Amino acid sequence: MSFDLSQTDKLLTTTRAVRKRLDLGRDVPRDVILDCIRISQQAPTGSNTQGWRWMVVYDAKKRAALSDLYRRGGEAYLGSAAQNTDDPQTKRVYDSALWLVDNLQNVPVHVIPCQAGRLPDGVPAGMQAGFYGSIFPAVWSFQLALRSRGLGSVLTTLHLGLEREAAKLLDLPDAFTQVALLPVAYTKGGEFRHATRPPAEDITRFDTWS
Repeated sequence: MSFDLSQTDKLLTTTRAVRKRLDLGRDVPRDVILDCIRISQQAPTGSNTQGWRWMVVYDAKKRAALSDLYRRGGEAYLGSAAQNTDDPQTKRVYDSALWLVDNLQNVPVHVIPCQAGRLPDGVPAGMQAGFYGSIFPAVWSFQLALRSRGLGSVLTTLHLGLEREAAKLLDLPDAFTQVALLPVAYTKGGEFRHATRPPAEDITRFDTWS
């Protein structure tokens, strides 16, 4: 099997965390979300457990309630962080995140990926890595599938401090763990570009750290 590397690399290097460029006025068909979830189901998962579940929220009242949880979970932190950085790129990220606090309820779809099971307190790091490593590849595949169809998203976690309230709102079983909230919409504006990153050689070590 051969791939068009230019297209594949473009998809991988221009799938951005999208907030302000989400199109709040355009509906997202349910079939598009399901297509992206189908693609995500091909992601690897620990012991082939396939413990993924996807909560997709279209209902405006529930989106407003989730947005309130998101605001309560992160507004103070984001506001403080935005004031305490001098780096222009980091400041833009926080400003964008604060914009999402004010506009999350207007994003047409909220997607909450869930993983079967719950980690008890104090579990070893390896078990934590295996648990979350069994769903985040699927989440990223979902986001890439969205991008290839002209939609954008951003992986957020600020509502998770109030996860139980979100579970009650959405009637989620206790046996599943929410791992994120992804606002999903079509994107607007021009093409997405590569982000500024350090050279790979600067962050890579071969065989030994020193």
